[in-house]
Amino acid sequence: MSSTNDGSSHAATRAFWITAAGEGKLLNTLLDNPPDLSAAAAGTEVTVQSLYSGVSRGTESLVFHGRVPTSEHQSMRAPFQQGDFPWPVKYGYANVGRVVSGPKALTGKTVFCLYPHQQRYKVPVAAVTPLPSGLPAARAVLAANMETAVNGLWDAMPGVGDRIAVVGLGVVGLLVAWLTSRIPGTDVVALDTNPGRELVARKLGLNFASQSSADDFDVVIHASGQSAGLATALGLAGPEATVVEMSWYGDQPVNAPLGAAFHPRRLTLKSSQVGGINPLRQPRWDYRRRLMLALDLLQDPVLDALISAETPFEQMPQTMAQILALGNDTLCHRIRY
Repeated sequence: MSSTNDGSSHAATRAFWITAAGEGKLLNTLLDNPPDLSAAAAGTEVTVQSLYSGVSRGTESLVFHGRVPTSEHQSMRAPFQQGDFPWPVKYGYANVGRVVSGPKALTGKTVFCLYPHQQRYKVPVAAVTPLPSGLPAARAVLAANMETAVNGLWDAMPGVGDRIAVVGLGVVGLLVAWLTSRIPGTDVVALDTNPGRELVARKLGLNFASQSSADDFDVVIHASGQSAGLATALGLAGPEATVVEMSWYGDQPVNAPLGAAFHPRRLTLKSSQVGGINPLRQPRWDYRRRLMLALDLLQDPVLDALISAETPFEQMPQTMAQILALGNDTLCHRIRY
């Protein structure tokens, strides 16, 4: 059933639901409007017509294949998730749409929202962020990934002139490498064993390598999601250096080689997760300000290179398994509504 043109609580729309391991369906869904919403409170919500959503290949692959650990079922919930892990569950957090009803100041605006893959939805005003002037809606689906990259740099704290290695060139790794390369004086090496990543790395102006014999990097950031990548990252770090782990492995066991030079070099292995802001920044930064920064950073057209393909929303049940398959060259796959 297609969505209707009004914002009533009885309007129906369709959403993509994961219904079993590696399987999903488009199901009818009511707009998320509480039935007892008073007239006075109605102006605090907006109805959004989706234009695009992005598939976050790392996290959504774990969810799609039922690999979220039981211990993390609560912490891994998306802001507007419906259902519970493992399934059926409506999951996602990279939606760009146009406000079709709500406060006058927002109606007609193009906004970003941490919402799953759904044609039309209703959320509190505070849940949407208008796009800055000049940012195309089609590129804004990268906002959640850019937030993650920004948070990773806050945790890594690279400095002017640092030698920096980024291991694993998915969307987040590429964004991290691109951001660090813009710090004056830095020498950034972007590493991935997949030779297919070289072309996109070059488009972003990055120094690509499939391997490195250096072991004196000031900062190493790991984002491959593989134990072998973590081993590579630890081997690249110089004495007293920090290795920032940005991968999330789900229920996959991780072999971290903490012998060899790990102790003699006094390395620091530090986690980074977008759900928490570095304590040094918390007195001044909140999640909304961080998201606004991420959207502003996306204004560079070179970042269109991170969109690897686009398919219609109606094809999601047929295409998601391919999009999220291990070993393919998908970066950000964009869903068009």
